[in-house]
Amino acid sequence: MIIDAHAHLWKKQNGIVNGKPVYDIGGGKSDFGGEIRQMMPAYMTDGENNIERFLANMDYAGVSGAVITQEYIDGNQDEYLLEAKTKSGGRIKICALYEEKEMGDISAFDGIKICAGRLADKNLLNHLEPFKIADANGKFISIDLADGDEQTEMMHKIAQMFPDLKIAIGHFGMVTRDGWLEQIKLAKNKNVFIESGGITWLFNSEFYPYPSAVEAIKKSAELVGYDKLMWGSDYPRTMTAITYKMSFDFVEKATEISEENKKLFLGENAVKFYGFGNLSIPEKVKNIVED
Repeated sequence: MIIDAHAHLWKKQNGIVNGKPVYDIGGGKSDFGGEIRQMMPAYMTDGENNIERFLANMDYAGVSGAVITQEYIDGNQDEYLLEAKTKSGGRIKICALYEEKEMGDISAFDGIKICAGRLADKNLLNHLEPFKIADANGKFISIDLADGDEQTEMMHKIAQMFPDLKIAIGHFGMVTRDGWLEQIKLAKNKNVFIESGGITWLFNSEFYPYPSAVEAIKKSAELVGYDKLMWGSDYPRTMTAITYKMSFDFVEKATEISEENKKLFLGENAVKFYGFGNLSIPEKVKNIVED
């Protein structure tokens, strides 16, 4: 069973980057703070990164469940994620977005997303509210830290303050940046896990089959164990370069990782961490180019 621990959805992109707007301009492209960037695959011509398309991609790739996180560059998608969850048949978990202000009712959400690297005040100890709320309500925290070790000491203190709070560190610790292993070491805390959303983006210059990404996964496992690592795709942004299945089959094909550890990384750890239940494995449908 394969679980995606880091994906995005939106009905309408209305985000911000460095104080400038981010919005769809058609053909999968967005105005990204004044720069035109391919934000989604070009066939997503209407700008909608919706649940129906994602479920179709999940079915085709053989992905059973997914965690929908959020990002400031897409804008707050709380309302749409609640709608998407009702359409998913229990296949997705959703995060409410923390925006450096008092949070509203998150009872219908499964977790809280903190874009820590984009916070105006990057001192995480000044942002304890979302951790307290998640801890008190049995939710998880999905957090993308600033590059390197800028926030790791603070994150370690918070993990110890809330020892029963499940915390997932995103982007595989920003693996191509200096000091990334300090983020991985946070998983030595019993309640902290690492997910690989964006790892194919970070190794895009090397491209598929991402041998350096495989080496980074192995190196991280040596530090914290395969039982603390989870796969994530960063859908749909990474799909501008590769297919959804390619975002994990480079791990499936890696001879350096045992079959047992592949199962942990690609799904079993996420099932336990996020509390997925009653999921099925999508039936394989032979595609038109296969013999």
